Order: sequence, then structure tokens, then C-alpha cells
Amino acid sequence: MVDRRQHSNTLNVLPFKGADYDTDHYLKAAKVCDRMAVNKKGTQKFDLEKLNLRKLNKLEVTKKYHIKISNRFAALENLSYGEDINRAWENIKENIKTSAQQSTGLYEMEQHKPWYDEECLSY
Repeated sequence: MVDRRQHSNTLNVLPFKGADYDTDHYLKAAKVCDRMAVNKKGTQKFDLEKLNLRKLNKLEVTKKYHIKISNRFAALENLSYGEDINRAWENIKENIKTSAQQSTGLYEMEQHKPWYDEECLSY
């Protein structure tokens, strides 16, 4: 018998009759395919700073962002056109990120109350 958690891991089960005498139990052989779990927390650590994009719904913040981005791109127009395309893309990307960070700020994670507190320790 296989419990529900691992029934998808079992590929094939074969009973072997007559493996032992004077018993009503049968020897069983099974092919099992086991999967390894991946630590999801380790793969998501690269994105530590997030922009608070909900602030863009406010009209004042949106205007502030538009002014900052237009000022930064006006400064980029003065640069030479013979620049490498990858370098130009990096400049554009960095200007968008910094202006968004200055106008909206970073998203702050809320600290949840721990479930195991001083009251639990007193018991």
C-alpha cells in the first residue's frame, strides 16, 4: 500500500506468488521514481529590493516620476551617437531605475508578529 503523497512516484508493482510457503502474504516488487525537492528560498534571493509601484497610482508621484525621467532623458540626448549599443541600453536602464527609485521609493516588507512569543514561553 502506498499513501496518497507518494502514489505518483510508484511506476509499477508486481506480486510474486509462491515466494514463501505456509503464508498468505505475497512478495511484492515495485519500480519507484523519486523526485528531489528544490529549495525555492535560495533561488529567489537575488531580488532583494523592490520598487513600491503602488505609489504610482497617486497623481503627485506620477508627475514627479515623469519630470525625473524626462530630465534624465534630456541629459542623455546630449551624449554622442557613436556610443556602443549595449552601453546606451545600460544608461537607459539605469536612468529608469534610479528615477523610479527616487520618486516611488523601495517596497518595505511588513514584519509579521511571531507566532511563538513570550506568552508561549511562559507555559
